[in-house]
Formats: sequence, structure tokens, C-alpha cells
Amino acid sequence: MDQAVVAVELPKTPWGFVVPQPPACSLNDVMSEQLANQLEEENKAFASLNHPGADLLLSDEAPETTSDLMLAKMLQMQFDHEFDEQLRREEKKFNGDSKVSISFENYRMVHPYEDSDSSEDEVDWQDTRHDPYRAAKPQTTPRRGFTGKGKNITTKHDAVTCGRKNTARMDNFAPEVHVGDGLGMDLKLSNQVFNALKQHCNSEQRRSARLHEKKEHSTAEQAVDPRTRLLMYKMVSAGVLESINGCISTGKESVVFHANGGSLEEQLVPQEVVLKVFKTTLNEFKNRDRYIKDDYRFIDRFSKLNTRKVIRLWAEKEMHNLSRMKKAEIPCPEVVLLKKHILVMSFIGKDHVPAPKLKDVLLSSEDMKNAFYQVLHVMQQLYQECNLVHADLSEYNMLWHEGKVWLIDVGQSVEPTHPHALEFLFRDCRNVATFFQKRGVSDAMSVYELFNSVSGLNIPVGEEEAEFISEIVALEKRNEDHVQRRGKKTFPVSSEDGGPPLQPDSDD
Repeated sequence: MDQAVVAVELPKTPWGFVVPQPPACSLNDVMSEQLANQLEEENKAFASLNHPGADLLLSDEAPETTSDLMLAKMLQMQFDHEFDEQLRREEKKFNGDSKVSISFENYRMVHPYEDSDSSEDEVDWQDTRHDPYRAAKPQTTPRRGFTGKGKNITTKHDAVTCGRKNTARMDNFAPEVHVGDGLGMDLKLSNQVFNALKQHCNSEQRRSARLHEKKEHSTAEQAVDPRTRLLMYKMVSAGVLESINGCISTGKESVVFHANGGSLEEQLVPQEVVLKVFKTTLNEFKNRDRYIKDDYRFIDRFSKLNTRKVIRLWAEKEMHNLSRMKKAEIPCPEVVLLKKHILVMSFIGKDHVPAPKLKDVLLSSEDMKNAFYQVLHVMQQLYQECNLVHADLSEYNMLWHEGKVWLIDVGQSVEPTHPHALEFLFRDCRNVATFFQKRGVSDAMSVYELFNSVSGLNIPVGEEEAEFISEIVALEKRNEDHVQRRGKKTFPVSSEDGGPPLQPDSDD
């Protein structure tokens, strides 16, 4: 009966019975002390905040916060710490596992020293600008040139002041110069000592720079610089060379390497070749320009300012001289390729063994006599047919291979129109005549007879060498004047001498 009454009393809707709403509380009930205590107990049920600023806000022992300024500072501190936490997470995400990390410390709102709970003794001084243990630098002298008054005037020339200033200036030396803590020891350096130290540091810096440049950018005794090494690697990669075996000779102007040949533009390269790498430093052969600047073939292209261009010009000069000699069928290496200051030539020798020099080979008297007549014929061919003077002919630049004398090192060879060509020829004749006379060749000519036989000038032979040389100098002077009146004779080296064509390098 009661259930039916209840069912009748509850209003029925299509969605079911409507649950009656609780009666509304009055404002007085809400503001009652009992309700306030109940709400406080419910708030204590939540987890307390970890931030110390929040603890201050919720602590019973917190000071009065009726001041708006104090409330603003506490809220700002809480915001700053939350911002720093977010910044740390962004920094960790940005750096990841990278070995080089980027710090966001400069963007933090709270300085790490302020956030640290450690004492002042444990703080690591990272900013040395305000290091309390660092000695203070001496004060600078004002523009008037003195400080103090009356008897206590100290000028800028004071010995103690200058000594301390010189000690402070040592901090400007190079980092590798260890100057120590002169300021902390109150060290006073005189002007003489400071200038000597400064000059020594500067000279050491220049010396180390020269050594580094010489090591990195010049060809040494049995090593090559990185540029030359790259050129040699490109030759092997292009198939011009199969392999580079090693150094077989060193001289004052070049280093010679042995290599196995490959192919060049569908043309077979000799099975054994040599790479003549001209040294890119003029320390051992400083007078190269003497053989180039007065040579009318290269006078318009000579520039003493650029060392590498001089070396390339020297290599090109040897290539054209060898091409002339090859046309005259003079025994000499055959040019294969010229790449900047690297000259690739055929190898004179067999099975990786170079032909011996004429000074090192032991020949019978008949073979030595035959060698003398071969050298005489080669010198005549070189002067009369090739229009060249070797200018450095000796037993060191002649090889003995397969019963013949081969000429090498013709980079310094000049034409007879050169202002010193006859002097060079006379020096060659003296070297050749002296060598064969020491080897006991009875048919060896004297230096004067050899000179006249090669040049065909028939200069009268006197009792003294000075008279003969004076005649040579007079002939050179007349020849130079004659050439200057006619105009300096230039030869188009690409058409006259032949040889491999010179193509511009893409890596120049």
C-alpha cells in the first residue's frame, strides 16, 4: 500500500521517474563555521604541492600575506620555477644523445646559484670576471699623465708602475706562451725585459708558422705535399698509372718516383714510367729564374712573385726541351704527360732498376772512349740541331743504358740566344772534358777544343783561361745587342716543340 502511494506521488516522465532535488541551503548555512571546517578538512585530503613557494602559501606558520606585493612576489616565484622546469625539459629534448649539448641556462628565470641549497664555500666560481681570488690589474694612468698631488705625484714613467703594467701586458701573449701568475706575485718587469720577451714570442710564432707552412705546402726530400699527393692519386684513378712504387732519386730541384704505366686516351703508356715531381720550394735551387727570365720562349710568362707558377713553368720548359731532343733522335726520356709540376716520362732502366749514372758505371777503356764520342756527338746535335745548350751537363746527368749515353735533367737548358748561353756551354765542356780526362781517355779533347768543336766558333786558344772567357763574354754581348735590335725572338712552344698538349686544369 505504501509502495503504491509512493509510486503515485513521484511524477512519471517518458524517461523514467524524476529524482527529487535536495532542498536548497540558505546563505547563513553556507557561511556557518561548521561548513568552513568541513571544507578545510576536504582540502587537506588533496596531495600537498612540492614547491616551497606553495608550502609558504598553505603553511600555518606563514607570515601575514595581507600585502599585495608579498603575494605578487610569491606567485612570481612559483611561476619562475615552473618556467625553469619546462625549460629543462625542452633542453633535454633538444640535445637528446648528442655529444655536443646546448645549454638554455641564459634563459632561466632563477639563477642556479640562487636555486642551490649548498653553502657559499661549495659554489664553483664559473664567472672569473668577479673571481675574488684573482689579482687586480694595475690602474691605468689618466690622460694628464700623473696621479696624486704635491709630493705624492706619480707619473706614468714610474719604474714600479711601468713594471706592473708590463706584467699585466704579458696576458696578451699567445696562448702557448706560459706567463704564470705575475700579477699575483707582484712581479715588476722593466721595459727592456718586456720588449725582449715580446720580440722572442713574435719570432717563435713566425718560426712555427714557417715550419708548418713548409711541412704542409712544400715538397720535401722524399715526401710530397697534399696537393701533389692528390694529383698523383688522380693519375692512378684515371688509369694513366697503375701504381706508384716509390722514390728512386732525389735532387736539388725534383724528386723522382717509379710507377707502372696504364693507358692515356686509348694510347698505351710505357710499362715502366717515372714521375718527376718538381719541388715547390726554392730553398735548394734559388737561381731558377736565371734560366727562365732571359729565355725568349718564356719571357712573357715569367713572374717571380708566384713560386708555384715558376715551378710549373720550369716543368713545362723541360717537357719542350725533351720534345726537341726526341725529334733529333737524341737518347733521352720520352714525355708522356705533364700535369702542373709533375712530369711523367718513360723509365730508363729495366725491372724497376734505374740505369746507372756515368760517374758510377765501370766501363772498359774502349767503352769509355766510345762514351766520349757519343757525348761529343750529342752535344753537337743539341747545339746545332735542337738549338739548345744543356747548361748543367756533367757525369751526374748522363746515364749509361744498353751501351748508349742518355741525357736527363734538361729543365735548365736554354737557347744560344740566351745572354749567358755561351758561358753555360763552356761550363758543360769543362765538366765533360775533366771527367773523361780523369777516366784516362786518351782521345778526350781539352775544354777549349771541345767548346770550339760544339759551337763551331773557332775562338783562338790563349795561354790563360781568362782570355778565352773574355772572348766568350764579348760574343754574348754582341749577340744580345743583335737580338735586341731585331726584336726578341719568341717561339710558339706548342707548335714548334710538339709534345703533349697543355690543357687547362679544372682545379686551378
